[in-house]
Amino acid sequence: MPAEEFVAGWVSGALGLVLGHPFDTIKVRLQSQNKYRGILDCAIQIYRHESVLGFFKGMSFPIASIALVNSVLFGVYSNVLLALTTTPHQERWTHPPVYMDVFIAGCLGGFVQAYCLAPFDLIKVRLQNQTEPRAQLGSPRPRYRGPLHCMTSILQNEGPQGLFRGSGTLMLRDTPTLGIYFVSYEWLCRYYTPKDQNPNSATVLVAGGCAGIASWVTATPLDVIKCRMQMDGLKGRVYHGLLDCMVSSVQQEGPQVFFRGLIINSARAFPVNAVTFLSYEYLLRWWG
Repeated sequence: MPAEEFVAGWVSGALGLVLGHPFDTIKVRLQSQNKYRGILDCAIQIYRHESVLGFFKGMSFPIASIALVNSVLFGVYSNVLLALTTTPHQERWTHPPVYMDVFIAGCLGGFVQAYCLAPFDLIKVRLQNQTEPRAQLGSPRPRYRGPLHCMTSILQNEGPQGLFRGSGTLMLRDTPTLGIYFVSYEWLCRYYTPKDQNPNSATVLVAGGCAGIASWVTATPLDVIKCRMQMDGLKGRVYHGLLDCMVSSVQQEGPQVFFRGLIINSARAFPVNAVTFLSYEYLLRWWG
């Protein structure tokens, strides 16, 4: 199995993570807390009470872990696509793969990624939802002192299964949406690139950004539910499963709850995925 895809996925995932984490923090707060009036109000309150560092809560752990998970996504996608489109004696496809093969490979990559991502994503969401300012004399201490303390606290209070809270919803979110993600990217690259040529930087940037938006438009409803189930259990059991969380959320906040965070998701998705795909493609070309 070619190892370059995994390394390129790791590097590109880390770059995208650093670029998009402040947007992700706002998105997580909007989806799991009801005290903000919108994106701007959330950003102002984070800055006012937690300083600029508040936007980067929970990032140190994902730099290593979620970058690794991204390498799994791109590595599995590339190798499944290779298996679907070549004979045993070929190293690369001789013709562009059909979109169904791209979709299947993307779905399988999303499924495997979700399984690896679940504990890391849970810890990230818990840390991002801490609204306490930096430690000051007389100020309340944060519930978690860092990612390792968060992980051990979850294990002590919720058991090993607590680290996989919301993982089923995460798999339901990522399996189809990452199929859509890669199909959108491939279609846009082929549409704007002459035959038998590699897409240029501008095409990769636009295609990657648009693919990110397309996947997040599809993923946001389940992303809201996933985020709420991950925060469940901090103050006693609230939801009894995916369906109960969906019904309770609609009863309390209306159907529009499923689109909470959609604007910030889309705003984050374009630059993050543009940079992710550009760095991924150029690293593979550099090694190739």
